Amino acid sequence: MALVTPDTGAPRIFASPLARRLAREGGLDLSALTGSGPHGRIIERDVKDALARGGTAKAAPLAAAPSADVTRKFFEPGSYEEIPHDNVRKAIARRLTEAIQTIPHFYLNVDCEIDALLRLREDYNSAAPLGADGKPNWKTSVNDYVVKALAIALQRKPEANVTFTPDALLRHKSSDIGVAVSIPGGLVTPIIRNAEAKSVREISDEIKELAGRARARKLKPHEYEGGVSAVSNLGMYGIKSFTAVINPPQSTILAVGQGEQRMIVKDGAPVVATLMSVTLSCDHRAVDGALGAELLAEFKHIVEHPAMMFA
Repeated sequence: MALVTPDTGAPRIFASPLARRLAREGGLDLSALTGSGPHGRIIERDVKDALARGGTAKAAPLAAAPSADVTRKFFEPGSYEEIPHDNVRKAIARRLTEAIQTIPHFYLNVDCEIDALLRLREDYNSAAPLGADGKPNWKTSVNDYVVKALAIALQRKPEANVTFTPDALLRHKSSDIGVAVSIPGGLVTPIIRNAEAKSVREISDEIKELAGRARARKLKPHEYEGGVSAVSNLGMYGIKSFTAVINPPQSTILAVGQGEQRMIVKDGAPVVATLMSVTLSCDHRAVDGALGAELLAEFKHIVEHPAMMFA
């Protein structure tokens, strides 16, 4: 997961003007610092602490990948085509490396039975009246329900609805959920604010609108910055399960696989059910193992009892 500026594809470093000036004067690399301000913003204290620890030397850079020349030596000249990195890909590479090196990830997975959710979704979509163009006024996706269920689960487990900072955990009142959107050359994550208070239809409409503007690179910074958790869904590509990298300052991300029919045992007898595998990545600094398990159990319960989303 990577945060980039949609208009330019350039990486963003969130820092106060004073922090930037102090870092420039002290020779510090802001990209190597962890901010303690709101939404991970680098503030004066962060720069002064870094200078106190390391004097005026630059902060240690992230581990570098082998140089292009070294990598090319493994392949015969003319056996490949070179595609130069654009700013989006460069930002994604930097952010992913930073996230995996600085956030202690752990992973939890569970299978959710979604037959009831699929029936509810079908009934809800079939109730949509036709518009002037002859098309239904709404059509919700399984992903819309996943976003809603995660938002409710975070409200039911507020200890997990948090952001880590070096000084304190920020416990949030609302559940702001990012939704991973593939764009040409990369990925952005627009945020559904107050997702717990919105209907599934409202979430569906907002995701479609934000995703469209994300692909057109017209998102504004506040529309993709922050958030407490995120959903990355690869089910439409036939992926059964996977793990996702947390996008700071978020503390969790839910990776969603394809719903598929499988044989399971109920009351001692084999039956066929539609199961969806999901994997929750957690920042161990903010969400411990038991808490992550409780959050995922809440999510599973809501998905398997989808009428809760309309209560």
